[in-house]
Amino acid sequence: MKTSETTAHAADSRYAMLRLALTLLIMTVGSSGMYVVSVMLPAVQAEFGIDRADASLPYTWLMLGFGFGGVLMGRLADRFGVMWPLLMGSVFLGAGYIATGLSGGIVSFTVAQALLVGLLGSSAAFAPLVADTSLWFVKRRGIAVAICASGNYVAGAIWPPIAQHFIETVGWRQTYIGMGIFCGVAMALLALFFRARPPAVAVAPVAGNASNATAPRDMTRPFGLSMTTAQGLLCVAAVACCVAMAMPQVHIVAYCGDLGYGPTQGAMMLSLMLGFGVVSRLVSGAICDRIGGLRTLLLGGVLQCIALLLFLPFDGLVSLYVISALFGLFQGGLVPSYAIIVREHFPPKEAGARVGTVLMFSLFGMALGGWMSGKVFDLTGSYHAAFVNGIGWNLLNLCIASFLLFRLYRLQLRPPGGPVSA
Repeated sequence: MKTSETTAHAADSRYAMLRLALTLLIMTVGSSGMYVVSVMLPAVQAEFGIDRADASLPYTWLMLGFGFGGVLMGRLADRFGVMWPLLMGSVFLGAGYIATGLSGGIVSFTVAQALLVGLLGSSAAFAPLVADTSLWFVKRRGIAVAICASGNYVAGAIWPPIAQHFIETVGWRQTYIGMGIFCGVAMALLALFFRARPPAVAVAPVAGNASNATAPRDMTRPFGLSMTTAQGLLCVAAVACCVAMAMPQVHIVAYCGDLGYGPTQGAMMLSLMLGFGVVSRLVSGAICDRIGGLRTLLLGGVLQCIALLLFLPFDGLVSLYVISALFGLFQGGLVPSYAIIVREHFPPKEAGARVGTVLMFSLFGMALGGWMSGKVFDLTGSYHAAFVNGIGWNLLNLCIASFLLFRLYRLQLRPPGGPVSA
């Protein structure tokens, strides 16, 4: 028998707003691992005596685990509710940080990051919460998902300078152990507020959303393509945009060290970048509610490419701070756009699995981009080629987004009942 908690709250209700605020908070705690490992990179590389590519591997495997874990935790949330994956994630996140702090070499460090922090820990605090939030809102789904996903960037703005401070005062091992205790307990306590299940949300056009301004589309053929083809293109686009996104996010601390500015300046740039990413996600969410997720994705991709281009001619300290802020402001809305695209163009009953899958591929892109940038640096001795590599991947994302938008435009011009080419 269903409890009253499963039916007591409606979409867009006051409870939904309170739940969104708590979602933002728990994602800020749970997503800490994605950004702290980048700050740890110079210290870990120095202690273990490894090259830059090997020092980047923990981040790569963390993101791979994070991606697979998002699908796993999403399925658990669909079956049992989001509270139980969050509780499980809190235990493994805390254990993962402590195990990382006690690691004896790069292999055990990487295993702890991939399995405990990524696969079974932080993953519970991202894709399942994004999918859950999309089911609690109808009228302002875009901004709600953006606020939820902003927790990921709030974590990026808050945790790097905190971690860098404690690395300099007590060392990276003690920093990880302390984070394990704090994050594990905080995430577990917050998870207890997520017992209620989301209401059944009917599909309804959103006022002011240009992508919904026409007659209801056939959600069995998104963009006039098969669902498999459409999903595959979104997954490739997600990989491409996030390979480009990973270059500054993963390597800005090390890049500043190589330029002689020191890791502290790099940590501050990363914090600034992700702080402006929060602003970007909120603005992009509002834009999504007006022009749709696909157009928002294309706009963000163009702006991210511009920011990457600016890293090539400018490497002064002030210039890097300005470009880091611009990069965060331009790219923060990209990942939430994929969740909105899925909710707009695919059947609602499949939203959890499909959102989780696309976000998993975005995380694969972050993982690949983090490692690839380190490898390019090892081969060339500078980050210039790594930025060029990121720009190339960004252009692939733009090509896919433009193609899907062209397909959507053709569908809107097609007479009702007219044929659509595959």
